[in-house]
Amino acid sequence: MSIKSFNVEEETYKKFSEYCKGSGLSMSKQIDFFMKSVVEEEPEARKEYLDKLNKIRKEKSIHIGGLDAFKKRYGLQ
Repeated sequence: MSIKSFNVEEETYKKFSEYCKGSGLSMSKQIDFFMKSVVEEEPEARKEYLDKLNKIRKEKSIHIGGLDAFKKRYGLQ
């Protein structure tokens, strides 16, 4: 890996830096992930995630009604 420099707006840099620090993330790694997501045609997903997604897709959905029914059920009216 090599060191690169980019011109970034100061305010954007500060906000992203705070976000990464607050989330315990490496700023460099987040930039790397972003760049890879732009250039890769098929991003890799973990097998566990894909298995869980397939399981959810196969499950029967349930009708919960409209917004009014939701509000009534949860006492939000």
